[in-house]
Amino acid sequence: MLRRRSTRIVGVLAVAVLAAACGSDAVQPGAARRACPAVARTGWQELANRVDAPVYCPSWLPNPLSGSFAGSSYAGTFVERDRNYLVSFIESDVVGSSNTEVHVNLRGYPGRVTVPLCEDTVTIGTKVLRPRIRCFADVYGHKRVAGKAITITTANQGADKWHVAYLWRHGGSLYVVSEHVTPPYTFRQVLRNLDRVVGSLVLVRPTQAGNATGT
Repeated sequence: MLRRRSTRIVGVLAVAVLAAACGSDAVQPGAARRACPAVARTGWQELANRVDAPVYCPSWLPNPLSGSFAGSSYAGTFVERDRNYLVSFIESDVVGSSNTEVHVNLRGYPGRVTVPLCEDTVTIGTKVLRPRIRCFADVYGHKRVAGKAITITTANQGADKWHVAYLWRHGGSLYVVSEHVTPPYTFRQVLRNLDRVVGSLVLVRPTQAGNATGT
């Protein structure tokens, strides 16, 4: 008997993604010029310098998150040897008898455009296998947001488990932003949030390369 640990978001219909892609919530190119908020700029600039590659600063995150590395929702920055990075923001609360959580991850894979592999867990009888699978899988749709060609995935691994992820490529690198589908936000609301996050992104370049920021 084969049992596989699933990271798929259950009960999500593809039509929800298509509706969001065609609706008025998607941020279109030509929006007002964005800027990395002053309170967040230092942290994102330091990250760009650390990985020696452009990174994306969000000028908007879903309430109650802030894109500042000094804010209460900042959960940490993690950089691997190959310079791929994860920046995480999370807030949780108890409202009445219910738990709520808002969790957004921003990732970059400098110099890489292919989807990375993650370790999975598969149990066959008494054996536990750990095959390598795609970190971002189950494509539920494609759309364009603020000029970026977005791929939406719903079966994601690691810190992005139970998240909806938006993937795109820029300048020979892969970038990802994901949000956990959990109260207070529904699946459709998470799609709208991710549209707005991607539409708010500001490209921050390493200062060694010249220009510090740009869109």
